[in-house]
Amino acid sequence: MNTKNIMIVGVGGQGTLLTSRILGGIIMQAGFDVKLSEVHGMAQRGGSVVTYVRYGEKVFEPIVEIGQADVLIAFEKLEALRYVHYLKKDGVLIVNDQRIDPMPVVIGAATYPENIIEDLEKDYKVLKVDAVSEAKKLGNIKAFNTIILGVAAKHMSFTKDEWLNVIEHTVPEKTIEINKKAFEIGYQLHMVA
Repeated sequence: MNTKNIMIVGVGGQGTLLTSRILGGIIMQAGFDVKLSEVHGMAQRGGSVVTYVRYGEKVFEPIVEIGQADVLIAFEKLEALRYVHYLKKDGVLIVNDQRIDPMPVVIGAATYPENIIEDLEKDYKVLKVDAVSEAKKLGNIKAFNTIILGVAAKHMSFTKDEWLNVIEHTVPEKTIEINKKAFEIGYQLHMVA
């Protein structure tokens, strides 16, 4: 098996680290070698957070190179734009349709780009999900990252039961049921890339 490369990008506080722990857990459970690397910007201040997940028979380094990501999961659409150059030509970009203004936009030193997802769809295989709205319907906005993971799971070779088992053993005990429901919602969304 060739090494698979996944990137998770978002803004501090969006749950990228928990998502990478779930991913790492399912990959290890399947018996693959896995390397994770987390890069924190000003995470506490809404800065970029990037997680690299690489797995295969034997993985020697944790960093995903430009143009090598099989799957890029973006919890915020500007972060998708910022990191899309890491995606392979036939890779899948999963984008949460959420806008979080970075500090330069907040203070008026920059403007937030318009039509980000539409522009990305011109050149990439994009799956857009409004995970925040789905999480609100579920009654817990913090579960939006697990909804996105459910969407991503359809593009990976692990069964739904394997995912649910790892979620149960990774998330805090009091959030197991809500995270399982959130994953199911994402998994059931009918999306065309």
